Amino acid sequence: MTTPLVEVKNLSKRYGNNLALNRINLTLQPGNIIGLLGPNGSGKTTLIKILTGLLQPTEGEVLIKGQVPSPETKEIVSYLPDTTYLDENMKVMEALDLFKTFYADFDTKTALKLLQDLNISLDTRMKKLSKGTKEKVQLVLVMSRRARLYVLDEPIGGVDPAAREYILRTIINNYSPQASVLISTHLITDIENILDKFIFINKGQIVRQGDVDDVRSTHGESVDELFRDDFRL
Repeated sequence: MTTPLVEVKNLSKRYGNNLALNRINLTLQPGNIIGLLGPNGSGKTTLIKILTGLLQPTEGEVLIKGQVPSPETKEIVSYLPDTTYLDENMKVMEALDLFKTFYADFDTKTALKLLQDLNISLDTRMKKLSKGTKEKVQLVLVMSRRARLYVLDEPIGGVDPAAREYILRTIINNYSPQASVLISTHLITDIENILDKFIFINKGQIVRQGDVDDVRSTHGESVDELFRDDFRL
């Protein structure tokens, strides 16, 4: 039997008296773009940080290709956080060199092509870039790795609509059938057309998951419309 890309078993995370994740079970297979969707405070970022090894679960287990999150799994997981993390004084080319040093799977040729498409100069320092351009640079770095799992936390939140389209094309074109992409976002309408599967999370629990095409055929509505129905106040 093939080992799943991600297995989450009875996962809980508690911060003091606050239960951020409550006995979550989840399996992700390769070859999919998956939307992790939920209201603010639903547990999306906590789940992402556990998958990427930045947080430890209170209870339960997470396995990435059969391994507990560790330095070994970081070699197959490419993570885009929702905040800027590159040194402000670093030039774009220096950021590429940094990724090439840290990650054996980093493809400099791909990164250079994507940056050229975006008209981003390699000699520009990060502090000279707009917030949206910084986000583009970080996405280019993350998607230029030949990873097995790409975890993107709000990858299009700070960019203009025209750039969103390019970013989504970049995501589609830069992952292999042996990999999957997990995208956490609240901009469902912007990413829905690239999703294969979706996960709705609320109050630390997975409340619905499935295939995007099934939503359209079974419910006769979009994932965004289904989300609004499920989370209507």
